[in-house]
Amino acid sequence: MPRLVLASKNKGKILELRELLAGLPLEIVSLADFPAIPEVIENGGAFAENAVIKAKAIAEATGELTMADDSGLEVDALNGEPGIYSARYGQPGWSDRERYRFLLEKLQDVPLEKRTARFRCAVALYNPDLNRVEQTDGTVEGLIIDQPRGNYGFGYDPVFLIPELGKTMAELSPEEKNRFSHRARAVEKMIPFLKRCL
Repeated sequence: MPRLVLASKNKGKILELRELLAGLPLEIVSLADFPAIPEVIENGGAFAENAVIKAKAIAEATGELTMADDSGLEVDALNGEPGIYSARYGQPGWSDRERYRFLLEKLQDVPLEKRTARFRCAVALYNPDLNRVEQTDGTVEGLIIDQPRGNYGFGYDPVFLIPELGKTMAELSPEEKNRFSHRARAVEKMIPFLKRCL
């Protein structure tokens, strides 16, 4: 069975990606299976650039077909922050909860209707045998609410409300999230490229 390396150590992200790819005849492994590979420096200026940097670096290190994503939250009232720094927002070593609390502090004087935001995800698939990269992306629009709601997901999910559903991303079951999330939308577009590699 062909192998696909997921270029991530984020357990929540790996779980989501495994579920999104469950129908494909692939053996899916992650960076947890390659502990000796050094951390990839994501020095791109956009989500898509970082996804390609990660996919290429891990594919070259493993010799395997590799998929990477870079994703994050863009808040309009904060000029697109935290953006590509979503996972590193605030202080080094902060938990997800500390990061979204920091975000809420910055937005405390901004009314709800002006707290428009989006989750954006860029996915890159790199095939080292063909030296070929494929890229897709997905977004989901929402609002940042005052108080966290929900017990699912990770990152900024508890404070990101999807207005048409009336739920935060953290109130969606894993099955619902895999229909509506930015990552689900990007991966869905990538599946035809993956099928060509099989």
